[in-house]
Amino acid sequence: MIKGLDLIGPIKAFQEKMERVQEELEQKTVEASSGGGMVTVVINGKLELVDITIDPQVVNPQDLDMLEDLIIAAVNDGLKRAQELMAREISKLAGGINIPGLNVPGLL
Repeated sequence: MIKGLDLIGPIKAFQEKMERVQEELEQKTVEASSGGGMVTVVINGKLELVDITIDPQVVNPQDLDMLEDLIIAAVNDGLKRAQELMAREISKLAGGINIPGLNVPGLL
């Protein structure tokens, strides 16, 4: 092996740090809402919906389309925030270097 090209140690250390970040992300959550707080969702760092709260005032059997739209908007905003959380945490791990592919949803 050529001296100075031993990359196995640093790669293994990076993988271990990445595993820790993934475990930490499972515990972190983001909250998003739509309709002025009528629908609120909580999404964890694994991009899983872990809680949803719907204000009873928005539940109108005659207008389910509006409720569905509010849920979709809240979930999409929550997913975006969770992806941003993932990107920030991975960026910290990588020392601020943008590593292509590490902010792809579902990669972690």
